[in-house]
Amino acid sequence: MASSSLMKFYLSSFHVGDRSADLQRLAQGRRIGLVPNAIDYLEPEAAGARNALAVDELRALEIDVEIFDLRGHFARGDITGALAAYGGVWVRGGNTFVLRQAMRLSGFDRALTELRSHDFLYAGYSAGVCVLAPTLDGLQQVDDPTVMPYANSSVIWEGLGFLDYLVLPHYRSDHPESPAIDKEVDYCTRNGIPFRTLRDGEVIIIEDRSSHDP
Repeated sequence: MASSSLMKFYLSSFHVGDRSADLQRLAQGRRIGLVPNAIDYLEPEAAGARNALAVDELRALEIDVEIFDLRGHFARGDITGALAAYGGVWVRGGNTFVLRQAMRLSGFDRALTELRSHDFLYAGYSAGVCVLAPTLDGLQQVDDPTVMPYANSSVIWEGLGFLDYLVLPHYRSDHPESPAIDKEVDYCTRNGIPFRTLRDGEVIIIEDRSSHDP
């Protein structure tokens, strides 16, 4: 696949997926910030334990990773400079609507848009992938949009728009949410929402705007 200075994407259905060698290649030489906020609705101890495991999973692949918590940048206006210290992010799964709230409150969504033409890696799984769509409509079949762990927040239905379709992860997989994914497929089909399903293990890799590897 041709190299490019544009933003690159490693989009997995669940955890690292079956393309770990590609993730290692894309992350090589980069400092990666792990965005943990899709599970901010959990009790802090439970969330901390899960995020520690996520860090360990990437470090086992010899990826240079550390937590990049968006809550530390709420209403501060400093996230663009903070994000400049990284060559990419790993955005974990959880509740897509919670993650989207954190992205807006911190300004991460705007900062990320500014990096679209840069050599930056956006990687992640589940909610971290779903949020890239133009709209989050359809995801309410699985994720509760009314979960709001932050003050001064509201439901956000607009996605980041980095993809022109909605990714539906955990499709027909051994995952607790898998049975409900069929409801998402039906909803998107009936409402004319472009989508793509991913089974756990599957990964979408995009290294330039003209090519992707399913």
